[in-house]
Amino acid sequence: MRARIIGIALLLVLVGAVAWQMRTDDAEARAYTLTPIDPATVQRIDITMKGLPDQHFAHEGDHWSGDDQGRPADLAALASTPVAEWKPASDFVAAKIGLAPPLAVLTLDGTRIEYGELTALGRQRYVRVGGRVAFVPAQAMPRPPKTKALPTQPM
Repeated sequence: MRARIIGIALLLVLVGAVAWQMRTDDAEARAYTLTPIDPATVQRIDITMKGLPDQHFAHEGDHWSGDDQGRPADLAALASTPVAEWKPASDFVAAKIGLAPPLAVLTLDGTRIEYGELTALGRQRYVRVGGRVAFVPAQAMPRPPKTKALPTQPM
């Protein structure tokens, strides 16, 4: 009987340790994403891209207003972009890394994310969030809206 109680106690301690480790891992992973925003909870998206008109999306019920073939969901997903490294924005000259002006500005529920140029090495992109600059994968940038195909004429 005593051995069974000790076994149950050890099992509970082990389960508690695993749960604590998972919680710690989740918190650490969030520290290395572009924002702490859960993409599924985003309600408003504003996007400005160089050379294109501004766009605005609002989550209404189970769909997005102004939906552009899934583009709002893609934009919201950028909130959880993995970050290789964070640096203070003061370490950079914004114009030299494409952040003055930025190539694109994505605002998710009031959180402003500014996209700059590619880094010289490593196929990464400069992204400013608040007073910090992140190094993110090069492809982690808002895509432009889809355009209608040009009419074709038979030859």
